[in-house]
Amino acid sequence: QVQLVESGGGLVQAGGSLRLSCATSGRTFSAYTMGWFRQAPGLEREFVAIISWTGATTRYADSVKGRFTVSRDNTRNTAYLQMNSLKPEDTAVYYCGADTSYFGTDWKEYDYWGQGTQVTVSS
Repeated sequence: QVQLVESGGGLVQAGGSLRLSCATSGRTFSAYTMGWFRQAPGLEREFVAIISWTGATTRYADSVKGRFTVSRDNTRNTAYLQMNSLKPEDTAVYYCGADTSYFGTDWKEYDYWGQGTQVTVSS
């Protein structure tokens, strides 16, 4: 089992930045693919970014490419999502997910989830 706790969300104006953190505990953090997803009201959870267990491989949704950066610090058991040039359409609850055997964009394949952190971008 692994436990995930997101933090760093908040209210920001369009064009601003936020840095989300996903702190983990339990089993070896470095064994997990870490994914960031988001869910706006009335919509399905959608892929944002993922990072491999070594940190060497990342993938991004087209909608955030060039604005968001995913990273991880295996010594701190924490993954990060740096979000720059935020837009009102980025408003959602952001979740981190973890999985040991899947590296992909389908949220249904991830075994472990945090509780989410709200990001609100005002225009």
